[in-house]
Amino acid sequence: MKNYIQPGNIVNLTAPAGGLASGQGHLFGALFGIATTAAPEGQKVAVSADGVFTLPKATGGGLTEGQKVYWDATAKKATATATDNAMIGHAVEAAAAGATTATVRLAS
Repeated sequence: MKNYIQPGNIVNLTAPAGGLASGQGHLFGALFGIATTAAPEGQKVAVSADGVFTLPKATGGGLTEGQKVYWDATAKKATATATDNAMIGHAVEAAAAGATTATVRLAS
């Protein structure tokens, strides 16, 4: 196929204001991904858009296996709250309400 570019599990995107640290999640428009390396603001960074990751989680609401997970772009945390947040994947492990991390399979 002469129009094929790449598999798409890792894509090069532009780091947002403040840059990104390796392993940090970010919502690029409607596409959520995890930075594979650190990058300063405005520079291209390889972003994983597929896979299972441990992400910071908002406290106050738990997650069950298979539950949809959303990204609170303001708090930069995974949450069970859909309102005003973008769906990023599904929980692959339960996380209690007080847990500060969640294991999430990114939606592709």
